[in-house]
Amino acid sequence: SSGINAEWPLRPGGTMGAASAIIFSSLGAAYGTAKSGVGISAMAVMKPDLIMKSILPVVMAGILAIYGLVVSALIIQSLYPAPQYTLFMSFCDFAAGLSVGICGLGAGFAIGVVGDAGVRSTAQQPKLFVGMVLILIFAEVLGLYGLIVGIILHIRITTKAST
Repeated sequence: SSGINAEWPLRPGGTMGAASAIIFSSLGAAYGTAKSGVGISAMAVMKPDLIMKSILPVVMAGILAIYGLVVSALIIQSLYPAPQYTLFMSFCDFAAGLSVGICGLGAGFAIGVVGDAGVRSTAQQPKLFVGMVLILIFAEVLGLYGLIVGIILHIRITTKAST
């Protein structure tokens, strides 16, 4: 018989999920860091005393990569040879990696754009800082949603495997 079925010895979903989680969330973190860093650099020319206050978007972008690292580590620890690691487990791990990775990528884009514009505008009008922080929190939580879904998917297969 041809095609992918229950007897197929390879289960690439887990490794692809682990790679997707760290790759996409790191891309989001890198974009958020770079875009926010450009805004901080432009703002620092006029107001160098605000650099430390403006570093918040860079920190929040870096957290996104940690989300991907956590899910990747969870997935890697559950990889087993084919009979013990089913196709169901493989696809759940793939979905877990994609959920945290793509959510992290989207959150990184949002943090980068908001961080860049927010830091520049806060330098001109300090009252905008609280608004920028709130928008950054809403952008960061998008990555957190992906982390939660990824962990739930992974826990689903580990509890199913133990029964």
